[in-house]
Amino acid sequence: MTGKEIRESFLEFFRKKNHEVVGPSSLIPKSDPTLLFTNAGMVQFKSTFQGLEKLPYSRATSCQKCLRAGGKQSDIENVGFTARHHTFFEMLGNFSFGDYFKKEAIEFAWGLLTEWYKLPVDKLWVSIYEDDAEAGELWTEHTGISKDRVVRLGAKDNFWQMGDSGPCGPCSEIIIDLGPQRSCGKPECALGCDCDRYLELWNLVFMQYDRGLDGSLSPLPRPSIDTGMGLERISSVLQGKETNFDTDLFIPIIEAISSQTGVSYRADKKQDTSIKVIADHMRSVTFLLSEGLMPSNEGRGYVLRRIIRRASRHARLLGVGEPFLHKLVTSVDEAMGDIYPEITREKERAQEILKFEEERFIKTLEKGTEILDEMISNLKTAGEDTISGEEIFKLYDTFGFPPDLTADIARENGLKTDENGFNEEMDKQKKRGRVSWTEDTGGLSALVSSIYNEAVRLDGGSSFLGYDMLHTESTVNLIVKDGESVSELTKGQEGDLILDKTPFYGESGGQVGDTGIIYNDKFKAEVKETKKTHDNLIIHSVIVNKGTVKVSDDVSCKVDKKHRHATMRNHTATHLLQASLKSILGDHIKQAGSLVSPSRLRFDFTHFYPVTAEEKQKIEELVNEEIIANHKVLTQVMGLNDAISYGATALFDEKYGDSVRVVEVEGGFSKELCGGTHCKATGDIGLFVILSEGSIASGVRRIEAVTGTYALEYLNLKAAQLRAISDYLRTDSPLERITELTSHVKELEKELDSLKIKSITDDLSNVLDNVKVINGVNTLYVQKNGLNRKALREFADALRERLGSVVLVLASELDGQASLLSMVTKDLAGKYNAGKILKAIAEKANGSGGGNAEMAQGGTKDVDKVPSALKTLPKIVSSHQS
Repeated sequence: MTGKEIRESFLEFFRKKNHEVVGPSSLIPKSDPTLLFTNAGMVQFKSTFQGLEKLPYSRATSCQKCLRAGGKQSDIENVGFTARHHTFFEMLGNFSFGDYFKKEAIEFAWGLLTEWYKLPVDKLWVSIYEDDAEAGELWTEHTGISKDRVVRLGAKDNFWQMGDSGPCGPCSEIIIDLGPQRSCGKPECALGCDCDRYLELWNLVFMQYDRGLDGSLSPLPRPSIDTGMGLERISSVLQGKETNFDTDLFIPIIEAISSQTGVSYRADKKQDTSIKVIADHMRSVTFLLSEGLMPSNEGRGYVLRRIIRRASRHARLLGVGEPFLHKLVTSVDEAMGDIYPEITREKERAQEILKFEEERFIKTLEKGTEILDEMISNLKTAGEDTISGEEIFKLYDTFGFPPDLTADIARENGLKTDENGFNEEMDKQKKRGRVSWTEDTGGLSALVSSIYNEAVRLDGGSSFLGYDMLHTESTVNLIVKDGESVSELTKGQEGDLILDKTPFYGESGGQVGDTGIIYNDKFKAEVKETKKTHDNLIIHSVIVNKGTVKVSDDVSCKVDKKHRHATMRNHTATHLLQASLKSILGDHIKQAGSLVSPSRLRFDFTHFYPVTAEEKQKIEELVNEEIIANHKVLTQVMGLNDAISYGATALFDEKYGDSVRVVEVEGGFSKELCGGTHCKATGDIGLFVILSEGSIASGVRRIEAVTGTYALEYLNLKAAQLRAISDYLRTDSPLERITELTSHVKELEKELDSLKIKSITDDLSNVLDNVKVINGVNTLYVQKNGLNRKALREFADALRERLGSVVLVLASELDGQASLLSMVTKDLAGKYNAGKILKAIAEKANGSGGGNAEMAQGGTKDVDKVPSALKTLPKIVSSHQS
């Protein structure tokens, strides 16, 4: 059977057993920000198993695309070195949501394997959880398998749970004995051995308990079934192949790799490993790119970049020095596009992104590999076996060389890597880079937390009341100055106040903190900035302008209304901007960073291409349309899972509590999880104007914009500048006039260049008087200032035409820089090289340049050294340098 037939027959088997055939969900979980990728068939049914969602069917079957290349279940390190491990794979599964249970699940699995797939019964084994007597009886009574082939294992192997608490239960694995020829040869080799003899085919999970927070188990009211069988594994068994890579699921991709590289499969074990890595990784890369994911340095995007770079390095091990992975996208599409049409739709985009990413990495790889090879050589010479964390960090920090590739190369050379040491270096870098006081783990935040816990015992830190009010009455609970707890601050002193409750928003989530005043009849302090710690404490950095503030003082807090409202406008506009970007550019848009201040907003997002002027205009118009519509901005607090199900946008790397705040623009244009402050209606924003758009990293763009009065000021400034230009040009159509003037200037410049050339050619006889014959070769160097590169080239052509045979170097100073040009006529090009001559002369003037044997160009900013550099030409010619 082909892989396609196996996939189809599995789904058809369960369709006949009254199961709903459900299509695969995205590799990027839409409703579960806690997961990097969909890593099992049950992920799309998770909320159903948890009782949060009810489906219109109680039985389901699917073939789910899965990826395990990040987090606890990552298989990436083993790919290519074993017969079975993959990053991308397809999981066949059947599910019962409170319908059938163990008996039917066992009968279905056994019937499919032995009756439909005709697997030999005498080669099949079953493992069960050691305390699950019921499953043991069901296996022997309803399948006929002998008791000695039902093996009891512990919780590590045969008890499954979704998390530390929640639905869980025993599981049963169906295993096939592939024969002693696949054994590791150890006397103790038996079921459970890690070798290739005993292959796990299918895992049946009997979800029958609910684990409490205290670890206790209680029966679920409606037990369920979750099963999973890898398509690649069952295909290798049914097709009689030793590895999954030898099945028809991989061979078309492997053949494309061999064709592109000229390296035959199964000819060399080491090269086979690289071919397998590339084949596996190309499936992952193609599918992830088809879903809009972009390579980046964070979260899912980093995993994608890591997979691409690992495949690119193995391509290099096969002797491929140029980008070529993008050429393999077609082979993945041809192998799987009829089943997964999304990879066909996104093929061209995937190829472009992949080629760009390869080109960037090849430069990194060349330099990093050179340094790493030297490290490895030195270690071996010294008899050491571990690359230090400091060295790994240096490669990563200085050259951008991925630490996982360092580990791969080290392993290939029989060396180890100090992963803990690398992590320590990374931590040190983070601490060095922390300028935010609240993130300094050894600083005030820890002190404040300690004092709060002991002296005030506040649960959850400071109470924030600023969503609904800008003026509150509060009590001073703590004063900190220079990292020390103090009892008071007097006039002129600066410090930090912690209150029991506050209307001041502490900087977090990209939004800057509030400013304002804190006062009573005895003192007045200016709040310069407000920050929020990870402990949920709100810190007011103040300077006392009058009197003295003491611990336990009752105070009035007043937020700067203008500052807050301007910030609110920019924050709500940021939400509208993200929704507009998704609408205009596509759903692949993801937030990569933001800054919301009173004067402007900044939004970083994942996107591969520059935003065109037309797209930028559409985005700006769409945001302003939502502003003019004056939709209400609604907020509500709900559970995290409920918010995700509601369609709210969440950041994968953000840590959310059980309850989250959802900010929604009425009508559904935008829904985001957000703790920031916002307008009451979109009309409060007034106006939205994009200032700039550009790239800040590979695959990451940045938009800066202004709103409200800042936007009006910006437009007024531009209008004033336009009026000034119009007045200066004495026209109501400044663009047309500027176009006319520009065209006229170009004509004048062209005429001037012609006059310069004419002047030079008229004076050619004087220049030719400087020709020197060295070793029978006409040699000439000339400096003629005021010529651009084009004029300098025409001057050189005129000299070559007059002399016929010559080694020539010209220089010209213009606008504080000197252009250099070297020319060698064809009859002398075998003996002298223009590129090498120019390079030698340019270096003497602290410049650079290059070219071919007959012509080369360069330049330098060190114009004073040009005359002396030119004078070295006769020496170069006389010494026959070429």
